[in-house]
Amino acid sequence: MSRPPEAVRPGAEPAAAPLAPPARTPGTSVVAALRQLILDGRFAAGERMAEIPVAQALGVSRTPVRLAFRSLEQEGLLQRVGPRSLVVRQVSDDDLLSGIEVRGVLEGLATRRLAERGLDAATLATLQACLDEGDAVLAAGRLDEEHIDRWSALNLRFHHTIVAATGSRVIAEAIGRNNHLPFASADSIVIDRQAIEREYEKLRLAQVQHRLIVDALQRRESARAEMLMREHAYIGFRYAIVCGPTATPNATLSNATMPDATSPANSTTKKETT
Repeated sequence: MSRPPEAVRPGAEPAAAPLAPPARTPGTSVVAALRQLILDGRFAAGERMAEIPVAQALGVSRTPVRLAFRSLEQEGLLQRVGPRSLVVRQVSDDDLLSGIEVRGVLEGLATRRLAERGLDAATLATLQACLDEGDAVLAAGRLDEEHIDRWSALNLRFHHTIVAATGSRVIAEAIGRNNHLPFASADSIVIDRQAIEREYEKLRLAQVQHRLIVDALQRRESARAEMLMREHAYIGFRYAIVCGPTATPNATLSNATMPDATSPANSTTKKETT
């Protein structure tokens, strides 16, 4: 006979069900490139997105563009206005930055709680594997489509591992809801192919932050771990002044063809970094 579920004590947080890592989709670099183009205003708010011209502009087939559109719709960056029509969603600066700030607060809370609880061997091994993979990606000294896809996968795994290890369904679900806001997800990597040297440097700094977060977790320095994770949320949008346009001269990205910047600037978003 199966055992009946235990009652939850009043005021206690429900136990977390095992969390599976979010599924990855092919063409991560295409998603990242489109995020950047939308952030830059090259696709303005309300502009209709069509697979063929976007695929031609990016030099890829329609399949990764179709998958990218699906991902960006789930993130809330695109919205459906008909059975087959997607347009760029109007997003204010406050909406964009608030979503990022909320993610930083929630992931910071998860990191603090994990530091207080202490890392188990399996969680530490997973985080260390993410750090090792990050070192391998950056060792090439350049960014190409494979490197971007590999970084996106390890980054998502890193963040998911920390949140899942807290055992808090409440935190995980709150982050899941926030992920539907534009640029708010840890997976919302923005890659500017016109400034790939800066993008390489941004990932290098993100890797340093990952190492510092793991160090704080191992030392069980909860306040430090929380603040590091909250700052880490801003890596994609606040670090242009640190990275600069010529941080890594040997970083290159091949086979990238961007549309001309002739579209009117998107007045609802502001380019702050990559």
